[in-house]
Amino acid sequence: MIKKFIPKFIFNVYHYKLALISAFWHRFPSKKIKVIGITGTKGKSTTAILAGNILEEAGFKVAWLTSATIKVGDKEILNPEHMTMPGRFKIQGFLRKAVRAKCDYAILEVTSEGIKQYRHKFITFDTAVFTNLQPEHIEAHGSFENYRNEKLKLFKATKKNHILNLDDKNVDYFLRFKAEKKLGFSTKNQKPEAIFAKDLEESRDGVSFSIDSIRFNLKLLGRFNIYNALSAICIGLIYGVNLETCKRALEKIKTIQGRMEVIIEKPFKVIVDLAHTPDSFEEVFKAVKDFPHNKIIAIFGSAGGGRDKWKRPVLGKIAAENSDIIILCNEDPYNEKPEEIISEIKSGVIGEGFQKTNLYEIPNRREAIKKGLELTEENDIVLVLGKGTEQLLVIGSKKIPWDDREVVREEHRRISH
Repeated sequence: MIKKFIPKFIFNVYHYKLALISAFWHRFPSKKIKVIGITGTKGKSTTAILAGNILEEAGFKVAWLTSATIKVGDKEILNPEHMTMPGRFKIQGFLRKAVRAKCDYAILEVTSEGIKQYRHKFITFDTAVFTNLQPEHIEAHGSFENYRNEKLKLFKATKKNHILNLDDKNVDYFLRFKAEKKLGFSTKNQKPEAIFAKDLEESRDGVSFSIDSIRFNLKLLGRFNIYNALSAICIGLIYGVNLETCKRALEKIKTIQGRMEVIIEKPFKVIVDLAHTPDSFEEVFKAVKDFPHNKIIAIFGSAGGGRDKWKRPVLGKIAAENSDIIILCNEDPYNEKPEEIISEIKSGVIGEGFQKTNLYEIPNRREAIKKGLELTEENDIVLVLGKGTEQLLVIGSKKIPWDDREVVREEHRRISH
């Protein structure tokens, strides 16, 4: 590729100037609205949506741009892009729309790759939020340290408010940067300038926790959603929203689209989730294993294009330890051969001594989902992992319209009929 022969600084200049031009074109909209940037490996979309709901409950007008949905005021759509943090012109255009709609706040997911390409430049961030950090995008950045360093740049650029997950082992790197106000959250230790959640509970109906004397009862599945809720509550508190209003807003939310979203409830349960990293796999399986069930069927793949090949056998290993049936399929193979990606995942499955008769290799994702539903019996749990609400399936140069949730519904109707 020609990119290999072009010095890195030329690309940096190109990305920087593109960020400047796009901000200038849209008249630097971030100066006219409070922008909240959320970074971390997991939980960015959920935190943004939860925080948006809290701010709306308090009477503010909110816009958010997440990998799940895009909202400006009263209008919300599924994100049609195959990108968490889109290009500079699209981000600045979104902020311009939020200003025109007279929104008080705009909430953005901020990714390491986006920072690396200067997509965060010329955006005036009022608040930076750190959710957590796990190994991800290692090939793209060269090392975990480089990946972390890109995330740190958001906090270096944000001078006013910092919100931090004090339970994450990387938090000290983020605490180094100065801000007018810092607010942390924890479920392990009570500290000054921090929100402490205690009496944590998880059930088939959701998660619960207490802050001071207020009990929060969320309908969201998975213990990890306690952390997402805490980061959202901190955003509310930073902007003067009291805990009672936060509680009221969060308890109204039934689900986050594509995040532990129950598509079919009975006679078996089908759950769609974005989980695509080892840590998120662990969290999802941990959440559902406590549900009453017969067997667990996992349907998943792994992204191609050289993306984090190291994690493929690890995902296979985790699935083998927690599933009764595994169906390997395409996620987004891009320019890699689907069979090779599946083979790499399979090496982790077989390495755990998983029964081969319960392992299926079906590259076609629709056929894989169909097979999973055909194998399902009463009280089983089917997990469709890796894509959540993503609206495209990328195979080679083809971008196929897609939605795991709709495919599950369509195939279930066919089988039922």
